Amino acid sequence: MHFYILTLFPEMINQIFHTSILGRAVQKGLLTMEAVNIRDYTADRHKKVDDYPYGGGAGMVIQAQPVYDAWKAVTDRLGPDCHPRTVYLTPQAGVFTQKMAKEFALEQHLILLCGHYEGIDERVLEEIVTDYVSIGDYVLTGGELPAMVMADAVARMVPGVLSNEQSGSMESLEGNLLEYPQYSRPEAWNGKKVPPVLLSGDHAKVDAWRREQSVLRTMQRRPDLMRTAELTDAEREKYL
Repeated sequence: MHFYILTLFPEMINQIFHTSILGRAVQKGLLTMEAVNIRDYTADRHKKVDDYPYGGGAGMVIQAQPVYDAWKAVTDRLGPDCHPRTVYLTPQAGVFTQKMAKEFALEQHLILLCGHYEGIDERVLEEIVTDYVSIGDYVLTGGELPAMVMADAVARMVPGVLSNEQSGSMESLEGNLLEYPQYSRPEAWNGKKVPPVLLSGDHAKVDAWRREQSVLRTMQRRPDLMRTAELTDAEREKYL
């Protein structure tokens, strides 16, 4: 999978794909990432990419021309038959979910557009953006952190990126449920013991315990998810 991140601060982006799991995936050729500096495409000789908003108001707005030209430079290289999804990271959108991460992971090419200041000229957004995505109902200083969050979540869904293929499916938010508690050695720590069922060697009982804990944890910590959680009829009767 190929990521292209349009940004004013490429130095912020470059770290995420050079360390840990994603760094190894890049070395294996499973992922590529290119931070495209929007300033490289401005027509202004001082590398200026923003201006005052029409109608007045505080702050500055990123102009349409450099954003469009940066996007066009990427899409022209991909060829006329390639129409990559272009995601604008903005708090004025639906919140990013695990389901969306899986959907985006099916794409071969993904362009992420990072905003700054008071935003980006609406006309270029109308021209190039296919998806508007937020990582939460709060405002950050720019779109780089949201882009990195989204890229990480999407990249780990790409086949081969995670060493254990189950890691991408048996985790929090799968089926809109939180993940069950995890334990490791030693068996007893600080007066607390590992639940006996996990030491039983009975995989069926372990699976049943983990499922129950997943539902209970969701009820306690994220009751809002229970409305859309993938529950069995027996679980719905017991917990809802």
